[in-house]
Amino acid sequence: MAASTKFYITLSLFSLLFLAIYLFPWNKTHNFLIVSNLLSTSTTKFLQHEAKPNIKKKLAIEEQLAKARGKIHKAIVEKRFASNQKNGSFIPIGTMYKNSFAFVQSHTEMMKTFKIWTYKEGDIPLMHNGPMKSIYSAEGHFIEEMERNGNPLAAKHPDEAHAFFIPISVAKIVHYLFTPAEAYGFLERMQTIFEDYIDIISQRYPYWNRINGADHFFVSCHDWGPIVSRNNPKLFGNLIRVLCNANISEGFIPMRDVSMTEINGPYNSIPNVSGGQSPHNRSILAFFAGGNHGVVRNKLFQHWGSNEDNDIQIYTYLQENQNYTDLLSGSKYCLCPSGYEVASARITEAIYVGCIPVIIKNQYVLPYSDVLDWSQFSVQVPVMKIPDLKRILEDIPFSKYLEMQKRVLEVQKHFTVHIPIENFDVFHMILHSVWLRRINIQLLKF
Repeated sequence: MAASTKFYITLSLFSLLFLAIYLFPWNKTHNFLIVSNLLSTSTTKFLQHEAKPNIKKKLAIEEQLAKARGKIHKAIVEKRFASNQKNGSFIPIGTMYKNSFAFVQSHTEMMKTFKIWTYKEGDIPLMHNGPMKSIYSAEGHFIEEMERNGNPLAAKHPDEAHAFFIPISVAKIVHYLFTPAEAYGFLERMQTIFEDYIDIISQRYPYWNRINGADHFFVSCHDWGPIVSRNNPKLFGNLIRVLCNANISEGFIPMRDVSMTEINGPYNSIPNVSGGQSPHNRSILAFFAGGNHGVVRNKLFQHWGSNEDNDIQIYTYLQENQNYTDLLSGSKYCLCPSGYEVASARITEAIYVGCIPVIIKNQYVLPYSDVLDWSQFSVQVPVMKIPDLKRILEDIPFSKYLEMQKRVLEVQKHFTVHIPIENFDVFHMILHSVWLRRINIQLLKF
């Protein structure tokens, strides 16, 4: 083995440890030791019997990732980054980030190194296609971007890919195949579609079999997205699931899976982002409008739904003379409670108008929390504290509110939709989350 290769392998081991300490805190939901178990015994035996050219290709991929890990580690230690950003470009610096140096350097390395292969198997409308409007629009836009000619992260050949995208749309499966008359057994049929797809690509290509799909991912904003892999942990145990419904109680694993934002895409354009009203002119303390469904919202409406307190305005339906966006824009805090599921577009709607999101959810993993420090631009209220909601918000000093509201405006970039995608926008945040999980997985054991 060449001296440079040994150097980068050694460097990668140390940098991986430091990166893990920074990006994945040691707690019950972030156990870094999971990564060491991703390579099963059967996978190791498979690698040992592969032809030498394939080993060389994988070794080249691991060298690329080792170099990236080394540069990220260097940025953390030296507290500076070597970015390729042009003068005047957006640079994510501030208290909204857990480590700006690591984030900027990691994003830079992703753009230089990361290549993704999108499988070509399957036909529209269930594959290679997704919803472009309404609350599942992020799923469709992401699939479209991965299929777009000129995508700088698209691999020209699967042998050069660091990750593999499975272009199946759960939302489209539900839209075209679900009927109330055939509801019984539908979830099992949906799972079968995924299992059949994996069966095809694993027989045609060697990539899934190398590490049991640990470098493969799919994207879903549908509430049923987590279900497709739930009943077959042996097959899907390593698959990276990029989900809007990022609920730990329903099997979401933060070390493996990715939490993405739900975006309510309008029917004639991409969502608008503005600063909203001045923070000094927002007369409503807290606002929410939406259906009263699910345990969390039931409790919210029980305590605050009478609208006897003008400071906290809770509605199921707005009157004709009321405008939803104007009410969001005129509020200091926008309530983001769970409905039937934890996923909701309320968080992005709040951020889009400069309103501080108040997150009221159980077991929810906040999007892009590998790099974003949500405590700097949002308020998290435990469900059991809903009766104390007004006191909690009023206890926040106005000076602190102004700081948090400014940070909301500063992180808007990371939740904004661009077509085609742009640096640090919402789709780059999704891809960066996948990238972080990929650089912590090795195809080979040295």
